[in-house]
Amino acid sequence: MTVTYTARVANARFCGFSKLLLAWKGSIYKVLYKEFLAFFAMYTAISITYRFFLVDDQKRYFEKLSIYCDNYASLIPMSFVLGFYVTLIVNRWWNQYTSIPLPDRIMCTLSGGVQGGDEQGRLLRRTLMRYASLSALLILRSVSTAVFKRFPTMDHVVEAGFMTREERKKFESLHSPYNKYWIPCVWFTNLAAVARSEGRIKDDNTYKLLLEELNDFRGKCSMLFHYDMISIPLVYTQVVTLAVYSFFLVCLIGRQFLDPGQGYPGHDLDLYVPIFTLLQFFFYAGWLKVAEQLINPFGEDDDDFETNWLIDRNFQVSMMAVDEMYGDLPLMERDRYWNDSNPRPPYTAATLFVLRKPSFQGSTFDMAIPKEDMHFQPLEEIAENLEESVTRNHNLALFNRLLGSAPSPTGFMGGALRRTSAQLQRLTRSVSPDPSFSDAEDEEEKSVGRSTGTAGSMPSGLGINLQKCFMTSLSRLLITVIKSLYCSVSK
Repeated sequence: MTVTYTARVANARFCGFSKLLLAWKGSIYKVLYKEFLAFFAMYTAISITYRFFLVDDQKRYFEKLSIYCDNYASLIPMSFVLGFYVTLIVNRWWNQYTSIPLPDRIMCTLSGGVQGGDEQGRLLRRTLMRYASLSALLILRSVSTAVFKRFPTMDHVVEAGFMTREERKKFESLHSPYNKYWIPCVWFTNLAAVARSEGRIKDDNTYKLLLEELNDFRGKCSMLFHYDMISIPLVYTQVVTLAVYSFFLVCLIGRQFLDPGQGYPGHDLDLYVPIFTLLQFFFYAGWLKVAEQLINPFGEDDDDFETNWLIDRNFQVSMMAVDEMYGDLPLMERDRYWNDSNPRPPYTAATLFVLRKPSFQGSTFDMAIPKEDMHFQPLEEIAENLEESVTRNHNLALFNRLLGSAPSPTGFMGGALRRTSAQLQRLTRSVSPDPSFSDAEDEEEKSVGRSTGTAGSMPSGLGINLQKCFMTSLSRLLITVIKSLYCSVSK
């Protein structure tokens, strides 16, 4: 049922997807052609009625109605509603596929964990594996129409070999109003406990691993059951369907070609066939059909899951793994690269181009760095510069905070604050030059550096004196601000 075209698009080429447009099975043409023909037939019927059967007064009224419908059809949020809905459906579709229980992990654990080459050991492994397959069959029979048609009754399950008659009696004697797909999993755990007590499972770690794999298997069965029970909310599906259908019902009238002689804006041309309206119907209605096909992938559509194939594959592979392949090992021998420290598998003529490509070493392998930026810097200088920068930033932040809390800078106090701030900023800049200062200040600092015999740096004694000056000015400023605040409060 699943349409596979992966090999046809393995390599990108000119108009690579164009070959897929001619496929019929699983195509948009197959699922949409009936709705497309119905829409075109209704449009044609309305167009013929307007052109040949209406009198002039009726035509004028129909033309006004058509213009009205065309103007307000865009109010229906087609792309928004339909896009979110299809995205939700596609994510749900893939999650359902990943929830299909596969026996591969359980069969490997059983083959290596349940010991015994005698008939009893073989019977244990096959029965445990059959219980897991039976649980998967029961849940797929509950959610997939294709599997239910293959196994419509429990008699068919017994006849197919997934369940013995005694197991069926035990199964039917357990009365429960709910789906009983979990019963074979309980049989599995009970039989695994027997195998552990008999020593067929050598240690508790293997026993624990086996039960963990079974619980993961049973969890996927449960997820399939809940996906089947909990659907996309009906109101969401109804809103999307009504939005699409109502939009195109309005388009049947609003997208009609009107009489060019009446001079309506946008109706200067009469093409009879609405090409772009038909394309719009093809895309939007096709989008809705995608959601309709994927909302339940356990049906019998062309792109639904191959559940019956999965049952056949899983049962055959799992039984072979735990029975015929138990203890069946090929003879160990030295490989052909035994004495080769750099083994290189051969290439065919069609893949020789791979050898011509250089081996990837990393994104920064060819990155170039200037030589002057490659020298390590002494850690002492780095630490000293960081400490000075932190102290300077802390003092500036404290000073700006004090300025922000001061009264409105009007009159003498405001002028004093501004002048003091400017002086402190100049003092700070003279202590430690910063490349973010203006060009004039840079030139001034360079001239000072040349006069003192250094390359733009100041003597350490001068820097200490300037820091002391900075702290003295800051203290005076604090006293002035406190006095002004006290005076304003007293008034």
